[in-house]
Amino acid sequence: MDERYGLELTGTVKSVIFQNEENGYTVLRLDVGGEEPVTVVGCLPFAAPGEGLWVEGTWEMHPSHGQQFKAASARRSLPVGDRHIYEYLASGAVKGIGPATASVLVTRFGARTLEVLGEEPDKLAQIRGISPRRAREMSEAFRRQTGIRLLMEFLASNGLKPEYAMRLYRFYGDGALELVKANPYLLASDRIGGRFDEADALALSLGMEEDSPQRISAALIFEMVYNLNNGHSFLPREKLVAATCQLIGAEAEDAQDCLDVLADEGEVVIQPVAGVTAVYLRRLFEAEEYTARRLRAMAGEVLSQKTDPGELVERLERQLGIRYAQGQREAIALAATRRLLALTGGPGTGKTTAIRGILALLDGLGLSCLLAAPTGRAAKRMTELTGREAFTIHRLLEAAWAPGGDEVVFRRDEKNPLRCGAVILDECSMVDITLMQALLRALPPECRLVLVGDSDQLPSVGPGSVFWDVLRSGTVSSVRLTEVFRQSGQSRIVRNAHSINRGEHPDLRENTGDFFFLRRSVGEKTVSTILDLCRDRLPRSMGFAPGEIQVLTPSRRGETGTYALNARLQEALNPASPEKKEKKFGETVFREGDRVMQIRNNYDIVWTKGGRAAGEGAGGAPEEAGAGIFNGDVGYIRRIDPENELVWIDFDEKLAAYGFEQLGELDHAFAMTVHKSQGSEYRAVVLAAGRAPARLLSRDLLYTAVTRAREMLVVVGDPSVVDAMIDNGRKTRRYTGLRARLTGEV
Repeated sequence: MDERYGLELTGTVKSVIFQNEENGYTVLRLDVGGEEPVTVVGCLPFAAPGEGLWVEGTWEMHPSHGQQFKAASARRSLPVGDRHIYEYLASGAVKGIGPATASVLVTRFGARTLEVLGEEPDKLAQIRGISPRRAREMSEAFRRQTGIRLLMEFLASNGLKPEYAMRLYRFYGDGALELVKANPYLLASDRIGGRFDEADALALSLGMEEDSPQRISAALIFEMVYNLNNGHSFLPREKLVAATCQLIGAEAEDAQDCLDVLADEGEVVIQPVAGVTAVYLRRLFEAEEYTARRLRAMAGEVLSQKTDPGELVERLERQLGIRYAQGQREAIALAATRRLLALTGGPGTGKTTAIRGILALLDGLGLSCLLAAPTGRAAKRMTELTGREAFTIHRLLEAAWAPGGDEVVFRRDEKNPLRCGAVILDECSMVDITLMQALLRALPPECRLVLVGDSDQLPSVGPGSVFWDVLRSGTVSSVRLTEVFRQSGQSRIVRNAHSINRGEHPDLRENTGDFFFLRRSVGEKTVSTILDLCRDRLPRSMGFAPGEIQVLTPSRRGETGTYALNARLQEALNPASPEKKEKKFGETVFREGDRVMQIRNNYDIVWTKGGRAAGEGAGGAPEEAGAGIFNGDVGYIRRIDPENELVWIDFDEKLAAYGFEQLGELDHAFAMTVHKSQGSEYRAVVLAAGRAPARLLSRDLLYTAVTRAREMLVVVGDPSVVDAMIDNGRKTRRYTGLRARLTGEV
């Protein structure tokens, strides 16, 4: 027994008073053989009545609840004996089993009930009323709960977040516990989301040597994966080695040796690029090399036409009753003869008109054309602007989890290409190198590709700067639209966006038209003004519904970050009510009516269009069904179903059901970062110009925020913050070799 705690209790769980499903914190009553059960608190995930429990810890006096035992560590055993097994199952500990089913199972199998439940589900199906499918589901739920519980206990006993257990179990199944013990650095992978220092501490506590090659190799890979989030496709060798040595205190020579071993094993690729020795993760190297090779081949093809391209454009003008500007004419003419075309331009320069013209041209040439964009909101906007259905890239390529659930695969590729003669891809500045590779792999050999975007916006969140590199390379036929059309030029949003992009400071005192600045030098006053604008002023004075107003901010943290703003906006726009069900997940309360955002790709979530949430009454068959909700998708909570532990979310008419355990994949979206807003347009935008890390206060971020607003932009905050963003015109350098590969330098 640990002398730090000195006390231990052994008994049977009588009842569970409270349990946080995310972190395992539990308050329960433990029968220790005395007259009254004692209250035990601590991390005891999935505790249920009937279980045997041994806990070690200390007694403490709670000011409201009296004496309770605070557990520092615990060991548990499944219930033994018919009565305790019945209590355990009847409590709802296993999803799909209630008191009636528990009684039937215990009557039939007695003390072997749990053994049968976990290992012999076929015997459950012999009971009248239990189908083979339901038997499998009950057995899977029991095994899953047991596996997650053991994982949670192991992680919690080592000071790690128990919620990692859910992700580990999802990807690695029943073997997750043994895998993480053998390689604790799995915790720091991008799919699990743990920090390297957490995984490293666990590895060292399990006896790994500080200078072990496994530890150094894991640190090297971690540094490379971590820097994908900074947009780097590779890292210079000397920078990678130096960062790794600083991270774990390794010797440079040892890190160099481990890096060479990783290269020999094929984990990384080392190659000279643009004067530096570049180190790539293999999948990033392959993505960049394939993308460059395919784009170069497409860019080199000039297609002959029976009719002069200029005449084709004039014919379109007569048919459509339109007069194209010079840049638009050039783009449409090039689309007639080029396999690959890049089109860029800022707000109000006529990109949409050019896209419509290119579409009409391709139709006239008899080519079937698919429209795509990186996000659901961008695809919807493209559909609205063109009158043709547009798809997200993931949906177009039929993304799904590979068997085993550890990586994403696209069903469309070289062996199963898209059926089309052309693809127009909008919002290309958002597309990273791996997604571009996936799209190119799915294009049939004779397919044309038109890349459209605003190269002055923020680059992709993922690695690479594909659109910028394509334009800078000079190897791809490209057109930059610069003329701001008269109607758009009357908008102060458009005029100020172009001024900001040129590094000029607009007059923030000129509060007219569709661009307003409200000076607030204190964070709390900024927040209160934003609340007032969203709740009262803009709906009452300007006719914008709260759902049409999007609050944007540079940062997640701080007084004007998304975390703080979302809590306040939820309280203001969707306050608690007896008519609205809620579900608390960790420190976050999700409420019916909340606006929420998916924060990571999930290819398994099933959605329906035209369907109804459980409990909403009878409805006809859904109009359409599919799978996949992606990072950045925004919806609202339509219904919370506590009985079935489901949250029904409407993502722009796509209705998806989330289990309570999946709520960690959601954030509130009353406010979102500017990065998350890319590819979207809103009737009204309220931008918080508050203090934030210097790296986020950049010109391209401000420009991107301003160009999200269609009818109204209100900037609230400190004018010095706006000035600092405009003056910070430096583009953050990304290590990418795509431009060099396109120009033949590599």
